[in-house]
Amino acid sequence: MPKMKTHSSLKDRFKITGTGKVKRFKAYKNHLLSGKSARQKRVLSTQPLLAKGDQRRLQQGLANLK
Repeated sequence: MPKMKTHSSLKDRFKITGTGKVKRFKAYKNHLLSGKSARQKRVLSTQPLLAKGDQRRLQQGLANLK
């Protein structure tokens, strides 16, 4: 049976923590930043944990991501 491959687009969108949880990135932080307040940019730069239901759904795509 061939090896399980990590989905290429998921490699850049998610990071796995040391305890195995999944961190995601927020949208709206790439361009047009001059029109956004400092508070909004600061809040957008945080990386929240992925919800458990979504984490289970992405488990196979994130198979080899460490």
